[in-house]
Amino acid sequence: MLGALILIIFLFLLTQPILKDVKAKHKWVNLQLLNQLYWYHMFFGLVYYLYAVFNRSDSKLYYLRALQFWNEWSDAFSTGTGFIEWLAFPFVRFLNFNYEMTMMLFTWFGFLGFLYFYLFIKENLNFNPKLKGWDAITIFMFLPNMHFWTASLGKGAIIFSGLGFLVYGLSRPAQRIPHILIGSFVSYLVRPHILFAVLIGMSVGFVLGKGKVPLYQKYLVALAGLVVSVIMYEKIILYLGYDPNNIFESFEEESALNAHRLSYSAGSAVNMSSYSLPMKLFTFWFRPLFIDSPNFLGIVVSFENALYIYMFSKIFSRDFITYIKDAPAMVKMSGVVFISISISMTYIMSNLGIIIRQKSQIMYFMLFVIVAFLDWQKTNRLKKRALIYNRIVQEEERKVKASS
Repeated sequence: MLGALILIIFLFLLTQPILKDVKAKHKWVNLQLLNQLYWYHMFFGLVYYLYAVFNRSDSKLYYLRALQFWNEWSDAFSTGTGFIEWLAFPFVRFLNFNYEMTMMLFTWFGFLGFLYFYLFIKENLNFNPKLKGWDAITIFMFLPNMHFWTASLGKGAIIFSGLGFLVYGLSRPAQRIPHILIGSFVSYLVRPHILFAVLIGMSVGFVLGKGKVPLYQKYLVALAGLVVSVIMYEKIILYLGYDPNNIFESFEEESALNAHRLSYSAGSAVNMSSYSLPMKLFTFWFRPLFIDSPNFLGIVVSFENALYIYMFSKIFSRDFITYIKDAPAMVKMSGVVFISISISMTYIMSNLGIIIRQKSQIMYFMLFVIVAFLDWQKTNRLKKRALIYNRIVQEEERKVKASS
């Protein structure tokens, strides 16, 4: 354990030049907040380690396979589980990282995801949205469930980091090609279908979204996303276990099998097979709630889900329809990604424990759409106030001129 604690300090020192570089590019970055976020996330790395000591955890298997199973580093390179073991291999075999150190290293990878999601959200807003006087972005960055499932040796930390790199790069595609390439590479190798959904969302968002991006760049990015999606399509279908020649029937069969298997993999089964689509989505997004929390972790998550319900209620407004029609590309991309992945996951998730874990990958997409909408509302209110003020000033000036 001493090695893990030393590594945490070393990674903190390694993080400082990264944060300074980010601060140089984005003057609005709050370094104190990001350093607090680092220690908060590393704390959850230790929490997850203690959880793994007393509970079944895939992290133990990942470490043992990286340590003993593969003869050569290149042998482990593949999509899914193999990629996690491939990432761990050089640290475990060449640098002799023990289990605790490898857990903290992957926790740091998860922190990088929070860093780039923070940058992505902040740079696409005009104001800091408030929730009852509290800064909404700060609250979102410290949600415990988001940290717990991205703070261990496993797919959660890596896919979250890859998505953070990717969406940050897509905010300014011409200037951030390395971020797009790294994010796409990582996302594809961990969960190809997630990258597929992001590429589709990106294509829709860039074509339909309003923004300052030149028209030719919009269509080039959208075309690139569609081309890559077409190329990846068959590989992704095979990876998911579906038949490319009979996708709908095989999807139904595989979804039924997965739902049955997951519903009995732990003591938190939910029979979603008979639910309507809206109820499936509600279950995926907002459960467990306090009355059906399977354990202490579920109770903690219930508070977080209550916040999600509160945030989601913000979009039940006529203004949202007006906004989403003319929303920027990043907002439309996030909306498409969130909805498409949510619908697909509801057909295979029947276990609250799995749901709690899986939805942490996409909830920031929903939260970004909502805070962007709140940002738009505040911008419009200020514009209306400015117009009223200007009218009053002009009227006063007219009266002064008339009296003179």
